[in-house]
Amino acid sequence: MNIFRTGLAGAVALGLTVIAPAAAQAADATTLQFQTHHSASSLQGKALLRFADLANKMSGGSLQVQMLTDSSVVKASEAFEAAATGIIDGDATGAGYVTGKNPAFQFYGDVMGGYSTPYQILGWYKNAGGLDLANELYEQFNMHLIGTFVATPESLGSTTSLAGIDDLKGWKFRSPPGMESEIFQKLGAAPVVMPFGEVFTAMTTGTVAGADASTLAVNKGLGLYDVGKFATYPGFHSMPIEHVTINLDKWNALTDEQKQVLQSAIDTIAIEVATQSEINDRKAAADLKAAGVTIQDWSEQDRLAFRKVAQEVWADWATRSPEAQAAYDSHVAYMKSLGILD
Repeated sequence: MNIFRTGLAGAVALGLTVIAPAAAQAADATTLQFQTHHSASSLQGKALLRFADLANKMSGGSLQVQMLTDSSVVKASEAFEAAATGIIDGDATGAGYVTGKNPAFQFYGDVMGGYSTPYQILGWYKNAGGLDLANELYEQFNMHLIGTFVATPESLGSTTSLAGIDDLKGWKFRSPPGMESEIFQKLGAAPVVMPFGEVFTAMTTGTVAGADASTLAVNKGLGLYDVGKFATYPGFHSMPIEHVTINLDKWNALTDEQKQVLQSAIDTIAIEVATQSEINDRKAAADLKAAGVTIQDWSEQDRLAFRKVAQEVWADWATRSPEAQAAYDSHVAYMKSLGILD
């Protein structure tokens, strides 16, 4: 498969817009300061810095977008609220950090066990009304969702074999809180909620046997496979959605041209992140195999069994707020149109 051709095809399918730079530089540029928790050297951090650079160039100087990395102003969990109250102008983390505000944010942060590729999620936002539906929620909190981007499905790392769904029974692993923990518990696993940065130490000391951390390439970079010699790949259980949001008052003050520039900058990096993440994972898989790590690709039967349990948890989350029900209904309808669900 030609990955770059795949990425281009995805862009065309999503109907992404390309905007020429503005003809003249505005006398007074609008300054926008966003914050991300990602480091400047990470795939997502580089992409967000490129987003800022693209926006500045395409606006012809009418926008001066700054992307602050490494949670340099507030904690990642506080960035959404900081932007909503005007401490910063925008939050570039993910909806998973604000599910406490409304359970519906889970469906904009990660539909666990649902989609298989980033392009499917991007298609829901771009072509199936997902973006407008999201903003019915985001704008209740004085925020506007400009757009999203998604890396490849995440992989699990383990010191024990994870060849299929039966191997999850009794498997103690690091997990983020929320929907994921509920799904894995239903499957007999023992999720332990702990911060991302503690994963390597916990696996090294045997506190947990494995971890849900990130994509295969990122896990490799964290050294997880120096400890655990088993990896699920391609991933199937989680694909976190990164969002780029802006204070609603700031958004409403922008010109239509400036709004379109920001949206087009997000659309551009969305395709680039999905493509580069796939390249990185493929290289990581080859390197890990050569190093003696066992790569375990779950059967279609096991993947469907995981999704079936995940659907039960989705349905439960849908009951937790009207906005959650609306998001759930929209995702399910779109998945059925793609043949993901019957």
